Amino acid sequence: LPAAQGLAEMGAHWIHGPSPGNPVFRLATRYGLLGPEAAREENQQAEAGGHPPLPSITYGSSGKALSPQAVSKAHDLFDTLLASARAFWGSKESPAPSVGQYLRAEIARRVPALAGGEEEDAQQLQLAILAACLKLECCVSGTHSMDLVALEPFGEYVSLPGLDCTFPGGYSSLPDRMLSALPEGTILLNKAVRTIRWRGSFHEEGDEARDFPVRVECEDGDAFLADHVIVTVPLGFLKERHQDFFQPPLPEWKAEAIRRLGFGTNNKIFLEFEQPFWEPHQQLLEVVWEDESPLEEPSADLEANWFKKLIGFVVLQPPEQHGHVLCGFIAGKESEYMETLSEAEVLGTMTRVLRTLTGNPCLPAPRSVLRSQWHSAPYTRGSYSYVAIGSSGDDIDVLAQPLPEDPEDSRPLQLLFAGEATHRTFYSTTHGALLSGWREAERLNNL
Repeated sequence: LPAAQGLAEMGAHWIHGPSPGNPVFRLATRYGLLGPEAAREENQQAEAGGHPPLPSITYGSSGKALSPQAVSKAHDLFDTLLASARAFWGSKESPAPSVGQYLRAEIARRVPALAGGEEEDAQQLQLAILAACLKLECCVSGTHSMDLVALEPFGEYVSLPGLDCTFPGGYSSLPDRMLSALPEGTILLNKAVRTIRWRGSFHEEGDEARDFPVRVECEDGDAFLADHVIVTVPLGFLKERHQDFFQPPLPEWKAEAIRRLGFGTNNKIFLEFEQPFWEPHQQLLEVVWEDESPLEEPSADLEANWFKKLIGFVVLQPPEQHGHVLCGFIAGKESEYMETLSEAEVLGTMTRVLRTLTGNPCLPAPRSVLRSQWHSAPYTRGSYSYVAIGSSGDDIDVLAQPLPEDPEDSRPLQLLFAGEATHRTFYSTTHGALLSGWREAERLNNL
């Protein structure tokens, strides 16, 4: 969406792992859509394990910046624990069902109960920063809580090398270029599908000779007959609608995988300011609520505390293009609650939060706010998938399995499935979605 002077990415933000193994990066490079930095060899080879550490400042809820040493000490511990959580993939015995439970047990073990005085304060601060790290991981995983994310399969997800980068002309510059190669009228937009009827025998009017197994019926009454349909709707939509969206309904083994896999919400809140209150070199403003601890249950009172799930703000770069814009990230139930508020309420709450964090009660309010609402959107119902407790990478493969399942069927591949939730190692990413689409196209080519 064009906002402020530049672009606000409501959906995908970064190319995760911009290097030759990433098809989004390869296409973006071929079309000349990236800035000079992204193309540098050393940027492509950097093993950042995701985001590069941006120059940042961490605000505490007491209204001042926290000591960079304390912050980096806690972050280093968290990164170590997260890496050890990934090491259980393929092991017969994992020490806990969820990533969250494992991390909390390790934190309890490693942040020992120090006695008295300042040491106790230092320990509480470490716990508060670790609580903030867990919230960030919820955004990355697109989940309400890391307690919902299964530990054993966690390490199957693959992070590509390269320092994450953005599209100077917006992420949509990539699909725009891909679409420009297609003949006029190939893509029909605003054409909501109500039902996909498969295993049928459908005829065009006046042509009884040609018979189609699939009929796609739209909300506006139009219908399309097909031999094959590639379904790329988000897992959140499938969870809610698969029973009536497909006629006959999907087989039970497919429905089970849809139920078991996880799908959550990660939203953005953009705040535009007349003037920045941050320093020019600061690209990330992190938030720590100093009384929190990962070892205590978070408050269930969304109305009073939803904003505490916010992990902080990325400064949109460059300001010459975007103006002075912060992009906040918030996941989970709190994020879904935020969607129900008015923009004025979100703006008011964000203003209060920033005044608290900076310790400046006169900090000017943002001049505008814009937020995503991925959970309320009827065709997404959230952001992206994760492997939930009780589920595994096998469920991702089951979700990707075309129907009818019998390869000997005289009319194979009536329903094919693509989208990020069908890629076993790159789920939750744009490159996973792209590769899954190529996979299904190739399946039809081979047929």
